[in-house]
Amino acid sequence: MNMHNPETSLELGRSLVRALNNTGISVLYQDSGLKVVWARNVPPAWHAGDLTGLTDDDFLPAAEAGRTLAAKRAALGEGTPAGLDICVPDAEGPRWFKLWIDADRHNGGVRGVVTTAIDITEERRREQTLRALLREVSHRSRNLLAIIQSVAAQTGRYSGSIETFLNRFRGRLQSLASSQDLVTSSNWRGAELQELVSGQIARYVTDPERSVRMEGVNPFLNPNAALHVGLALHELAVNSVSYGALSRPDGRVTIKAEFAPAAEATALELPPLQLSWVEQLPPGSEVFKSKKFGSVALERVVPSSLGGKAALFIEGGALTYRLLMPRTSFASE
Repeated sequence: MNMHNPETSLELGRSLVRALNNTGISVLYQDSGLKVVWARNVPPAWHAGDLTGLTDDDFLPAAEAGRTLAAKRAALGEGTPAGLDICVPDAEGPRWFKLWIDADRHNGGVRGVVTTAIDITEERRREQTLRALLREVSHRSRNLLAIIQSVAAQTGRYSGSIETFLNRFRGRLQSLASSQDLVTSSNWRGAELQELVSGQIARYVTDPERSVRMEGVNPFLNPNAALHVGLALHELAVNSVSYGALSRPDGRVTIKAEFAPAAEATALELPPLQLSWVEQLPPGSEVFKSKKFGSVALERVVPSSLGGKAALFIEGGALTYRLLMPRTSFASE
């Protein structure tokens, strides 16, 4: 019985063509004059029609055609394979291809060139995204380190002993870490004000919803604003728990976020967001009787870092902190 042999030249060729049609692999064969003899699975970005009889100059951008033709001439002359990446414009953006160029040897000579190509656009885009992310991480890490350095310097300036410095610095680092966790969980976009408040207050009181009343809007703060507002909330909470309203079981704090009046908006050149913290102090409270880092951070460090302004004052037995933040500090989620 005669068995059909699928490995005859014709059958093998047909099988390979069918296989190519199911892959992203393109194959071109060019003669010694580098004119296309046949081509399979040609990318639409290269050419929409038949490539037969064309050279690289006819279907690739001039700069890329120059590179591919140089490599193919080297393959014809020296018989050595070559590999290179090319970029071809497309309606949806540039597309990248990896090419392997091999000489077609026959009877001791080279009679043509075989080019195999695959689309590596998605791989390139992932690499570009990764590089952009790494640059962003590096940038944000430098910013965070600068904030930590500033906090350490200011804490040291207003600490009378190593023990005091370590206790205060540890608390401030934990505050930054808590805010940073929110920023990271949002893919570095920032954090909502309400979740920032909850995260900072929850470290010092057992029932934040009972102890703190939130009013007004709930802006989505950018990363820089989230870290600095978180630091301000930390300072206010620590002092409140030590000397203020949160030192009593029935103490309450009101935090309100609203758009500032027009006069203040003009002063900052942008319609700012006004964040206020108000609490009724217990009789004889010692809060902010001396200039410590807490008040320096609230009145100078935080507003300066945000390009805004702030005021901290005690009036009628109540402590009020107001922070004006430009619109550049927050955005839609």
